[in-house]
Amino acid sequence: MARRPRWRWLGAALALGLLGAASVIPLQLARARQQQPQPEAVLVLGGGGSERMQRAARLLRQRPQLEAWISAPKQTWPANRAAFRQTGVARDRLHPDFCPTDTVTNFTCLLQNEAFQAAGIQHLYVVTSDYHMRRARTIAVLVLGSRGIAVTPLAVPTSRSPEDWQRAARDALRSLLWLATGRTGAGLAQWLSTLKTDKEIFLKTIPLLLFSR
Repeated sequence: MARRPRWRWLGAALALGLLGAASVIPLQLARARQQQPQPEAVLVLGGGGSERMQRAARLLRQRPQLEAWISAPKQTWPANRAAFRQTGVARDRLHPDFCPTDTVTNFTCLLQNEAFQAAGIQHLYVVTSDYHMRRARTIAVLVLGSRGIAVTPLAVPTSRSPEDWQRAARDALRSLLWLATGRTGAGLAQWLSTLKTDKEIFLKTIPLLLFSR
């Protein structure tokens, strides 16, 4: 019983720390947009079919000063490269990033990319499907916003319904975890799907969040 107040204080301190970290993001985003009103590069989120690559390729053809980071699995690179080649986009304007495993790591891996770090980018186009954009923007605001990087969304039209808000909320929590610990909780969705009760979810999610990449 004596330990409960300590855990409550620790929980409150963590919550306040996260609130403080998140509260500066709007200021950082406003500063980034003021300093760089126009996007300087493109981030394409892979995994949604060729339409995303085709949309990004058209944008790069129209704006030859832009370069693109292609955040997608390695096995999709030949097809992704072909989409840009068909529109005449040179290979040296493309930066494939094979690190991500999901939408959260699309953004956290980008921040670790050496070429992206060297470019000093403050404003990005984010290209993804329309049904996926709400979740992508939520993560982008928290992850990229914490580093003073603004985003302009470019949604690719599809016939699919938007994702439910729970997926955006889950990944928002993972993004906050990353802000606090540097860990993304990769694999959280798959783990939760195997649990049967709310008690299991509560007891087993915390270790997963703390020790997942």
